[in-house]
Amino acid sequence: MAMVIRVRFKRAAKLYDFDPNGLELHNGMSVVTETARGVELGECMSGVMDVPDERLVLPLKPILRIATEQDLAMQKRNEQAEKEAFDIAIDRIAEHKLEMKLVDVEYAFDRSKIIFYFTANGRVDFRMLVKSLASIFKTRIELRQIGVRDEAKMLGGIGPCGRPICCRTFLSDFTPVSIKMAKEQNLSLNPTKISGICGRLMCCLKYENHMYCKHGCNGCGRRERIEIPKMGSKVMTTMGEGKVVGINRKERTAAVQLSPDNTIQVEWEELVDASQADNV
Repeated sequence: MAMVIRVRFKRAAKLYDFDPNGLELHNGMSVVTETARGVELGECMSGVMDVPDERLVLPLKPILRIATEQDLAMQKRNEQAEKEAFDIAIDRIAEHKLEMKLVDVEYAFDRSKIIFYFTANGRVDFRMLVKSLASIFKTRIELRQIGVRDEAKMLGGIGPCGRPICCRTFLSDFTPVSIKMAKEQNLSLNPTKISGICGRLMCCLKYENHMYCKHGCNGCGRRERIEIPKMGSKVMTTMGEGKVVGINRKERTAAVQLSPDNTIQVEWEELVDASQADNV
């Protein structure tokens, strides 16, 4: 077991474990720590807690200090400088006539380097651009090409559901999403209806996918196979024969229409295929 504190460096970003270094830390506190990218200012997303060694990525880097007023002021100055650097970079990209779209600019906390995030359809020769930017900012320049999903996460926006997109608000990592998930959930395969603002399949297709397990187990890990009734099939219930007109995978029930004005909810396990019932 080891005492750790979990820290986040960006909104909706991945959480990293650090050694509290004997400091009294709590959730929501700003701290300064050293990472693989250099010195960074982050926010504690937990209290100090014990974590088994097998769940840790060792060695743990220590928290350097609780952020001071000077540190927070430095962070604000960096944010303002990032906006200015963005405008300058836009002008330089146009000057060099490069086929790339600048998405975001990030200063290292100690200003040891500037990272320019961009998207492009292919490879971009930005060597002259780097030299031009380095002559202006007098620090190390890093240009990083990102994908459309990363672009959406950085910029944010409103999804088809009318809410802020998930990757900007709470998703720390992107998980694989496939068209098969849409098919299993009986969703429209129209790309405009199942794609997010990034143009890729919506991340939320994965949220309920486990409920569509072919074993009818709602992803609970049960091994026995439960036959899921098919829409339109004839089934026998304790109240007589009916037709399946709806499936609720979460509740594991089916809506069975016994007559035009009588529809009941029945658990899957209680249903018997009408053709099999006739043979009994």
